[in-house]
Amino acid sequence: MRAALSFLTVVGRSRRPGPGTLDWFPAVGALLGLALGGLWWLVDRAWPPGVGATIVVAADLALTGMLHLDGLVDSADGLLPPLDRRRRLEVMSAPDAGAFGTGTAVVFLLMRWAALAALRPGIILLGALWCLSRTVIALVARVRPYARGPGGLAEAFSGPMRWSVTVIGLAGAAAMAAAWRPVPGLAAVVAALAAGGSVFLLAERRLGGYTGDVLGAGAFVAETAGLVVAAARW
Repeated sequence: MRAALSFLTVVGRSRRPGPGTLDWFPAVGALLGLALGGLWWLVDRAWPPGVGATIVVAADLALTGMLHLDGLVDSADGLLPPLDRRRRLEVMSAPDAGAFGTGTAVVFLLMRWAALAALRPGIILLGALWCLSRTVIALVARVRPYARGPGGLAEAFSGPMRWSVTVIGLAGAAAMAAAWRPVPGLAAVVAALAAGGSVFLLAERRLGGYTGDVLGAGAFVAETAGLVVAAARW
């Protein structure tokens, strides 16, 4: 639990992830989402929706150390341009950000802000979507190939798949979303799964598997898609 918390957030001392770390990703995601939801509820009582949405977006970036945003930028730079596989991996390892990554980051941050500003604060909605995104990360990291080969993130996370963790994570996310608002909540979960899955499918096609950046990008895209669908005029 402590390793998962320090890996996914800036809370706690840095710990080397091990085979069991992934099992705690759904729980850490849920805790992070609920904490952000609580902050959202508090700031909504002091500021207009736009200001509150900005604070929540900023708090998410701060608590995660911009880990998933960085993955989104690197993945966009590597997966979207017409490059060969070797060059894609090189671009994703570079410390700078290109036009594809910068543009994608701006669009997705704006979508998150607009969706939060349009919604009434929903603590369990964020808990559901953040739990779901980390559950999908844990699932993909265990069942799909690592694009960079041995010696990287895949070795740290290697271990037997515990399907019960995935089932509990998905079921918990769906239950929280339904408790928020049954139809919009479950639609947001489905949209998040579809959007996050599309990132992993694109990476599989163009890289032959996932990387750490792809995992972060998939989580960020999934959360954003869920928020956008939840903010629709139901």
